[in-house]
Amino acid sequence: MNTDRDPTVAGLFYPADRKALRRRIQSLLEAAAPEPIAGLKALIAPHAGYQYSGPIAATAYAALAPIADRITRVVLLGPAHRMGFTGLAYPEAERLLTPLGPVTVDREALESLSDLPCVHRNDPPFDGEHCLEVQLPFLQTLLREFRLVPLLVGDAAPDDVAEVLRRLWGGDETLIVVSSDLSHYLDYDTAARLDRATTLAIERLEPEALDHRRACGCTPLRGLLIEARRRGLSAHTLDVRSSGDTAGPRDHVVGYGAYAIA
Repeated sequence: MNTDRDPTVAGLFYPADRKALRRRIQSLLEAAAPEPIAGLKALIAPHAGYQYSGPIAATAYAALAPIADRITRVVLLGPAHRMGFTGLAYPEAERLLTPLGPVTVDREALESLSDLPCVHRNDPPFDGEHCLEVQLPFLQTLLREFRLVPLLVGDAAPDDVAEVLRRLWGGDETLIVVSSDLSHYLDYDTAARLDRATTLAIERLEPEALDHRRACGCTPLRGLLIEARRRGLSAHTLDVRSSGDTAGPRDHVVGYGAYAIA
């Protein structure tokens, strides 16, 4: 078995050259100005090409700076875009590669989920999938060494996602990241209105108010909100914009949001 999985969207969603990618990440982080979030446990960050969603993703990740030294494990969930399947999938690979180097998969953490019928080793959905990969260079830049629990979410119940997060929650060493864009392919003003409503639902920890029209990562996002509500945590909005604000036309935009759970 090949223990490494090569990147699939390097050169498309972000620079394939190591030095250029590092410069891009650093410039995005330097331009971000998130508010300090005490007790930060989880982030919600977008996953489009960096020219579109990079500034919003950077706002989320810049909030990690005060706690970056203590994080040694990242639980990363996102929606499967390219292949339908039931439950949550993890890859066969032992390491996921980006131009910045390898990220080690936490096989022990995945083994701790082996009794959950919704979680499966399922490699094909990761072929060509971007939603987890585009988060990795930000994490590699901000954190020292960390292990990754990569999970693609297919046709799954939000309560199942919440149960997975409950198992993996850990302590201060564990960061949870949900990869999700917001509304898709609406005009600028309509998208802004819908994204404001989605943001309010996130701030109120109301997973039942979310659907796939509001967020492509709706299922992992709902699972995170369920578990955050159960634990008495709060959601904080860091940044909400669209491709109409960054690098695209305003008649056909995708919404992006950066949020923190603490």
